Amino acid sequence: QVQLVESGGGLVQAGGSLRLSCSASRSSFSRYVMGWFRQAPGTEREFVAAISWSGFTINYTDSVKGRFTISRDNAKNTAYLQMNSLKPEDTAVYYCAAGTAVRTTVNGWSGWGRGTQVTVSS
Repeated sequence: QVQLVESGGGLVQAGGSLRLSCSASRSSFSRYVMGWFRQAPGTEREFVAAISWSGFTINYTDSVKGRFTISRDNAKNTAYLQMNSLKPEDTAVYYCAAGTAVRTTVNGWSGWGRGTQVTVSS
């Protein structure tokens, strides 16, 4: 099972930017689909973005389209989530996930990180 570690979260003002990173423990990282999810207090974990192993297929949830960019560097076993024009409603714990297919639900992913907190102040 792949081990994942997120980093890059923090406190930012509305309109600001953050870049999250997700480092994977296994050299087989390039075979995995990578995804980002988020969970705000009192809500269910929701899909944010996913990228195929090649980077050719990318999905975003509608609320982040045009503001967030998912990418990956297979040589570094790392996936990224560039978040621009952040809004207070983006405040959540952000989790990365590894899997074998692009899925927009929490089910079916092979591994999860522990999450990194993103807080956007108004």
